[in-house]
Amino acid sequence: MPAMPPKISPLAPERFPEIPSIAGVRFAAGACGVRYRGRTDVLLVEFAPGTTVAGTLTRSLTASAPVDWCRQSLPGGVARALLVNSGNANAFTGRAGVQAVEQTVRGVADVLAGRPSQVFVASTGVIGEPMAAEKIVAVLPALAKDLAAGAWEEAARAIMTTDTFPKGSVRTARIGGFAVTIAGIAKGSGMIAPDMATMLSFIFTDAAIPAPVLQALVAPAVDRSFNSITVDSDTSTSDTVLVFATGSGAKHPPVTDAAAPLVADFRAKLEEVMADLAQQVVRDGEGAAKFIAVTVTGAADDRAARRIALSIANSPLVKTAIAGGDANWGRIVMAVGKAGERADRDKLSIRIGGIQVAKNGGVVSGYDEAPVVEHVRGRSVAIETDVGIGQGRATVWTCDLTHGYIEINADYRS
Repeated sequence: MPAMPPKISPLAPERFPEIPSIAGVRFAAGACGVRYRGRTDVLLVEFAPGTTVAGTLTRSLTASAPVDWCRQSLPGGVARALLVNSGNANAFTGRAGVQAVEQTVRGVADVLAGRPSQVFVASTGVIGEPMAAEKIVAVLPALAKDLAAGAWEEAARAIMTTDTFPKGSVRTARIGGFAVTIAGIAKGSGMIAPDMATMLSFIFTDAAIPAPVLQALVAPAVDRSFNSITVDSDTSTSDTVLVFATGSGAKHPPVTDAAAPLVADFRAKLEEVMADLAQQVVRDGEGAAKFIAVTVTGAADDRAARRIALSIANSPLVKTAIAGGDANWGRIVMAVGKAGERADRDKLSIRIGGIQVAKNGGVVSGYDEAPVVEHVRGRSVAIETDVGIGQGRATVWTCDLTHGYIEINADYRS
């Protein structure tokens, strides 16, 4: 398949962020021709000895072979390398898929003199096609020689499939007065409806965080970021979020508790990086022309609020109305009602773009649709709904549903 440069999403950031090198992390991107020609499609990342790892993985019951490998390796808590390929998901490939993972992991362990159990892998692309592992293994020696710090944008581009722009984010955090860096990359555009305890995202820090503490920091941050986005309500077989802590930066005080005040700033900045990357995935939603934030309040609890918000965000009727600039708020009422969570119809209120549309179970007196239509026709749309039950609150992010989504997915394997 020849590389065809995609039309960049109108919601894309102006530029890839300036991300400094992180001590203990080196990248190399290359082209092995698993599916694409004329573009990079494999990424090798090397970590300093002693790097810890934590992560969350898809709960899909048809998970890929790389996801199974990572699930098996994560309890060890130590990482020496990460290998990612695009173009082939190595999912629904049976025993051959398992062997492909084992072959590539051994190849990485050989060139970096590490243990296979400390090599993490991820694959993204077409489901159900055998993986040509030998093509990846063949380029590993050259990639190992090319490893270098700071090649963030090249790394982000190597893991893209239908993405139209590379995704990166960075923050500086403080632990006990010492500055540490948190930076990450992600890929994702379609098949986005995370269900992890989506997409692929890899985050790196030079802080020294033990694996159990890192896991305790990562899981709730994923819930409030990657698990709070949807493009098309389809959960991938390959969703993987991994966070690596090299411990090669400033010698800050020891971290022993994820809830301790010592790591409050780190915890907040880690979530900022994840939320930034998650929202970039939505902004690159296949065919997307509008970014939509859906906030639900007044639910029985936060979990219920998120279910209602996702019901709104995943509704094809809501998404197509917004695509067409139609302020049809009745579709929001419909989506609240079908969510399966408690909602008081006669207390329900809706705001669109901050403008009160409905209150106490009915349209507001003197409602003027014109400013709402103007808002819905813009690039960013805000929907707020209170369901009148309790204190539960959640925000999720999505995009509109356009003809472009159909065109991209109808031609995906062509």
